[in-house]
Amino acid sequence: MLYHLFHFLEEYHVPGARLFEYITFRSGFALVLSLFIAIVIGGHIIKHLKGMQMCDKERSASEGGNALKQGTPTMGGLIIIISILIPCLLLGKLNNVYMLLMIVATIWCGALGFADDYIKVFHHNKDGLKGKFKIVGQVGLGLIVAATMYFSPAVVINENVSRTNSQTSEIVVNHKTTAEKSTKTTIPFIKNHNLDYSYFFKWTGKHAQTCGWILFTLLTIFVVTAVSNGANLTDGIDGLAAGTSAIAGLALAIMCYLGGHIIYASYLNIMYIPDSSELVVYAAAFIGATIGFLWYNSFPAQVFMGDTGSLCLGGIIGVFAILIRKEWLLIILCGVFFVETLSVMCQVSYSKWHKKHYGTDKRLFRMTPLHHHFTAKEESIKWPYLFHLKNPVHEAKVVVRFLLIAIFLAVITFVTLKIR
Repeated sequence: MLYHLFHFLEEYHVPGARLFEYITFRSGFALVLSLFIAIVIGGHIIKHLKGMQMCDKERSASEGGNALKQGTPTMGGLIIIISILIPCLLLGKLNNVYMLLMIVATIWCGALGFADDYIKVFHHNKDGLKGKFKIVGQVGLGLIVAATMYFSPAVVINENVSRTNSQTSEIVVNHKTTAEKSTKTTIPFIKNHNLDYSYFFKWTGKHAQTCGWILFTLLTIFVVTAVSNGANLTDGIDGLAAGTSAIAGLALAIMCYLGGHIIYASYLNIMYIPDSSELVVYAAAFIGATIGFLWYNSFPAQVFMGDTGSLCLGGIIGVFAILIRKEWLLIILCGVFFVETLSVMCQVSYSKWHKKHYGTDKRLFRMTPLHHHFTAKEESIKWPYLFHLKNPVHEAKVVVRFLLIAIFLAVITFVTLKIR
């Protein structure tokens, strides 16, 4: 809203109105505003949630058996969602398709998580929203994103093309002058970093491009679902999900800015995506909201984000990466989410295998997701497990170590842009 207002005022040469044309100014403003909103409204929302007895008793009891967390309210993800949406609505270009898609994704995933928390709290059902309904919601969002990218004329790319100067042996990178619809995406360790999904369907002839879009749609659904559920599993100890999401958001913001600026895109030999730089404003609001949430969520937490926050964070990261054609880099960037999910899958598979072959219950870890393996107390474990620890680690230390790993993975993600 403010962007459009100041754009109007600029026509009348109002001093300072032109500042809102700069992505860097609006992004910095969005980060500060979202951080301020999260801190200011957070206390009021927590007080309101406590008054409504919005407490996830199952979650409180499982938090390492810590008495400090008994009665801690959930649904704190509302703080994050509000802190993202207000700056975006005020400072973003509301006629930009990328910004609109991210706003839709935020509301969609937030509503899905809210429904899950509501059932847990008010219907006293620890399982929350049935898995099939969650999947339907995540698939629905994936379809919306993929369909918009397919049909919208504003979603185009300028492909990077590199050549070697025969006289100087210098690599020269140019971008195609015409922006076009494309099924190309960015992958690491490959020259020019581009992979065309239609490449796998050359055998279909003229239908290759259509098949490429179908594959892209299926992959979009998978990414949204996987990252959303990965963030949901990571939300188990104070500050972990919010902290890792903030780091991923910062990395995606930088990659978005680079890919939306033709000079930087040329330097890194990556595709140029016109108008995608508007997403930097959204990413800045996302970073500010997650950091602001940590004001209340750091150990010992005054509020849990609940599925309202965790499903939303994962969905946002997944959709954002898809829009800037960096979904394959999430394997590295969201490595913490990936390992948390993998630990649950391995735990369940090993337990079933051991019971089938030996008739006894044995597991790989003390508890899963993986962060609980390090924080769970030995006396609370009722089954034998394979990977032993001498003593449990304090959850605050586990969070810091996981965040350091997340920072390392973010750096590695950037390094891949120069390794071919």
